[in-house]
Amino acid sequence: GTRFFRVVPNFMVQFGLNGDPEVNKVWRDAKIQDDPVKESNKRGYVTFATAGPGTRTTQIFINFVDRNTFLDGQGFSPFGRIVDGMDVVDKINSENGERPNQGRVQMEGNAYLEKDFPTLDFIKKATIVSGAK
Repeated sequence: GTRFFRVVPNFMVQFGLNGDPEVNKVWRDAKIQDDPVKESNKRGYVTFATAGPGTRTTQIFINFVDRNTFLDGQGFSPFGRIVDGMDVVDKINSENGERPNQGRVQMEGNAYLEKDFPTLDFIKKATIVSGAK
């Protein structure tokens, strides 16, 4: 049920805020340590979103294009890559762009998103495949 709340065509799609405000409350201040940038922000790479060094939480984005390599020097470190299904990522609804308010998503969860942005796409199931090439 996690919504894709920020979709910027030709850039990236962002998600990672839980639909349950109580879950967000637990993770809001649980900062995840930054990783060194070892891969580049190219199409299909999955990266933690940040508001600067030492601010990672649960928010993640998927790069739509190869030209996001400018993010590498800003410390955005990819930690995974979409190996199958990038065509599905390309179809994520972008009509709401960056309009959903992240603070409200954290505080109100899916109740806010379903009411004000009912057409957002969301995750039904995700699988992590270790060692995929």
